[in-house]
Amino acid sequence: MADATGLQLSQRHFMNTADLPQQEIQALIDLALSLKHGEVKPSLAGKTLATLFFNPSVRTRVSFATAMFKLGGQALDLSMEGAWSFEFGDGVVMDGATIEHVKEVAPVLSRYCDGLAIRCSELVTKSAASASAGSWQNARQDLVLNSFARYATVPVINMESNVYHPCQGLGDAVTIKEQLGQPQGKKYVLTWAYHPKALPMATPNSQMLAACDLGMNVTLAYPEGWDLDPEIVKMASQRAKQSGGSLQIEHDMDTALEGAHIVCAKSWGALQYYGNWEAEKALRVQHKDWMVTQAKMQHTDNGRLMHCLPVRRNVEVGDDVLDSPTSIVIDEAENRLWAQMALLATLL
Repeated sequence: MADATGLQLSQRHFMNTADLPQQEIQALIDLALSLKHGEVKPSLAGKTLATLFFNPSVRTRVSFATAMFKLGGQALDLSMEGAWSFEFGDGVVMDGATIEHVKEVAPVLSRYCDGLAIRCSELVTKSAASASAGSWQNARQDLVLNSFARYATVPVINMESNVYHPCQGLGDAVTIKEQLGQPQGKKYVLTWAYHPKALPMATPNSQMLAACDLGMNVTLAYPEGWDLDPEIVKMASQRAKQSGGSLQIEHDMDTALEGAHIVCAKSWGALQYYGNWEAEKALRVQHKDWMVTQAKMQHTDNGRLMHCLPVRRNVEVGDDVLDSPTSIVIDEAENRLWAQMALLATLL
């Protein structure tokens, strides 16, 4: 659906930024910045977005609710604690814990609301320990998100799944464009950082794609063994080339940071140990030196520090960076709001 500015997306759902042509991503970025500057005022008066959170959330929950409010619509927060337990399998005899099938939930919510937004990532948890998980092959199917997209009759937005966090990627792209003006050809480093537990790969996947779509020279930095999904890295590399940029991999943080204009710190779990977190932890603790500090930032070209938040201070990033003008993490978090307003105004 086209918004008040005439922007129209080629996809009905927003599942992954890589589903869209790069010119549509750029149009969303430009619309987000125009909204932020008060240059356009699309309206979603009378529209309702249902947000379904299967995981904890702060920025995503509040930014979507605020975005709908600013556009004149409303967001209904349907946390799973207050809903029935849903079933997603086909042909299941529902004589156990699940009460309602997605085949009924999605179309009914579609009758009530103009869009559905889903957050369901099996590794997002408030626990001090890593979340239990099955195989990456199963997680990669994103059963919950794709089931809602299959049975809903209104647009479905991915607020973070096992594989992608496209709203974070879009918000990051807005921030980079805002900070650098013309990102093409500038150096972007996505660096792994130590964390006491295994985290999802969805956010770094989408952050990598965002920088590639901007035509940046992207360096993916991580200790050996912490590779992201090779198919997603290959896709990101192809999109980087399409936009005039590049993608390379580096296993030394100091080398990776040389000449960087943007440094994005993010932890993720090791793909080769997916679900086997005790074995992974024995290796992870050997890389506590993978923390972004002011000393490491000296290798950059007056680089700016980004992080999706929440951030573990003095674990992933040092206070000396987060509390300095180098850090743009608050701007980055704010721009989630404007990016999602652009997305909602266009989709709904």
